Amino acid sequence: MAFEREREEMVVRQLEARGIHDVRVLDAMRRVPRHRFVPSELIAHAYEDTPLPIGEQQTISQPYIVALMSEALELGAGARVLEVGTGSGYQAAVLASMGAQVLSIELLPSLALRARSVLAELGLDDRVRVLEGDGTLGASDAGPFDGIMVTAGAPQIPRPLLTQLTPRGCLVLPIGEQDVQTLVRLRRSEQGLTEDYLGECRFVKLHGAYGWDQH
Repeated sequence: MAFEREREEMVVRQLEARGIHDVRVLDAMRRVPRHRFVPSELIAHAYEDTPLPIGEQQTISQPYIVALMSEALELGAGARVLEVGTGSGYQAAVLASMGAQVLSIELLPSLALRARSVLAELGLDDRVRVLEGDGTLGASDAGPFDGIMVTAGAPQIPRPLLTQLTPRGCLVLPIGEQDVQTLVRLRRSEQGLTEDYLGECRFVKLHGAYGWDQH
């Protein structure tokens, strides 16, 4: 299979070596062809330890960050996930390959169109639905969600997303300044919200009603 060895090396050297333990995450990232989600001129770099540009001033995240955020959601079997910022569609493909049902919202129509196409070609369109719109508002008519993931740097926690979590759901997002953020997991429970800090990261800016457009 094309790039199978590269995917295995990516998992061993970039993910397992850095402490990613969730077998479902590792298996999904062994299976999902990351090279299908990058521009053709960058295919040779698809499994490198770096984010890559995908057009529209957006990027496909570094594989380790995709794995870390996927693991942080603590998803159970058949979990329902909202993704804010479809981008290339790779993160949604990984979540779907873990067994989740994913609703992904993308602000940029050109990226949404391409992601839908690639996901369909890979047979994942039955597990991932891509909508166009302001993901910072969530999708209240389709919730609640067991996990919500924001894949762009936010200046604040988009409050509508917190109301769309199930009682034990997790929200994972990068939050902070425009050039550097902290990856945060908010876990909902009967006692309220708990926060875990998962390290420093760098994402493109989150746009929308609860993004940088209001700052």
